[in-house]
Amino acid sequence: MKVLVIEDELPAQKELARLLKKNFPQTEIAGTATSIKESVEWLERNTPDLIFMDIQLNDGSSMAIFEQTEVTAPVIFITAYDEYALQAFQVNGIGYLLKPVMEQDLVKAVEKYMSLTQQHPARQKSNPGPDTWRHRLMTRSGERFSFMETKDIAYFYAEDKVTFAQPAEGKRQIVEHSMEALEGMLDPGQFFRLTRGCLASISSIKSVSKHFNGRLKVTLSPEYGKEVLVSRIKVPAFLKWLDGE
Repeated sequence: MKVLVIEDELPAQKELARLLKKNFPQTEIAGTATSIKESVEWLERNTPDLIFMDIQLNDGSSMAIFEQTEVTAPVIFITAYDEYALQAFQVNGIGYLLKPVMEQDLVKAVEKYMSLTQQHPARQKSNPGPDTWRHRLMTRSGERFSFMETKDIAYFYAEDKVTFAQPAEGKRQIVEHSMEALEGMLDPGQFFRLTRGCLASISSIKSVSKHFNGRLKVTLSPEYGKEVLVSRIKVPAFLKWLDGE
């Protein structure tokens, strides 16, 4: 289990590492960061399995990290206050520990992470075969239910905790699946998770260009309405996918 610790107080950082190694010997502290800037730079180059994140850092709220880079790993937040709980669980939060961190609370949070990753379809090693990939999905518009053939869907995107399917032609429809669940349902040769909030079909890729800091900018068709930037971490896999590997 590779862990990133984002904590600006060195004693708290060391104590967290000690408790993790004591209770979970397989833990590897893959990296530490004390600021938003350091955290973003580390995440642009690395992918941990789990993140422990102090909410209040020396250069601001760690929530800014999610605005500056893609965070794919689950996060256990640590703070001296409980006012950020809702905001934490609106991003990648799976745990919320109050300072000073109690050993039993930390153990419960990590055990929750282990339970979730063992059951989560996106984390399973075996991928579904062609016979189990979904060819159509039920959709909803208002009170009316219908369905879409997946071959006709340009991309999926998440907005205000709702997942939408945007067809190549026509209006968007609500789908009753999370982005993570859709990743496990759809043919990976046809769909790629460009960002945390956008899962696109190969047919929707209009153009790809280089962007700042090793990222790629993707233009979708129909127009997405937001800037789509593939993180540096995902670029190699994305290019292989474009090439049909």
